Amino acid sequence: MPLEELLRESDIVSLHLRLSADTQGYLGRDRLALMKPTAFLINTARGGLVDKQALIDAARDKRIAGAALDVFHEEPIPPGDPLLALPELVLTPHNGGMTREVIDSGILRAVENVQLFLEGRPRDLVVPHLAR
Repeated sequence: MPLEELLRESDIVSLHLRLSADTQGYLGRDRLALMKPTAFLINTARGGLVDKQALIDAARDKRIAGAALDVFHEEPIPPGDPLLALPELVLTPHNGGMTREVIDSGILRAVENVQLFLEGRPRDLVVPHLAR
């Protein structure tokens, strides 16, 4: 489905992109304008993917229903940032996915990886050829 059609039809748009020269401002004024006034934006990837002023204007002018942001253009978000004044936004300090279950699972995985490595059966290798 073309991105423009996806933006027009979606109730929730969630960004999962790497920030690069090609994706900087990926959701700018034109693309945000395609979203329904009842749609929500979720950005847990990188703040720079969204044109900040365009998002502020879209939320303030009720052109989108709101947004949930776990990342910002400047981190930590500074006091007085205009995003903080918008009741249509839910903001978390880049740890929204850090639930108790995620932490427990990550610790267990790390312990298992150490045990498997010591047994000569390494798993989850970043550079597999170095384990030989």
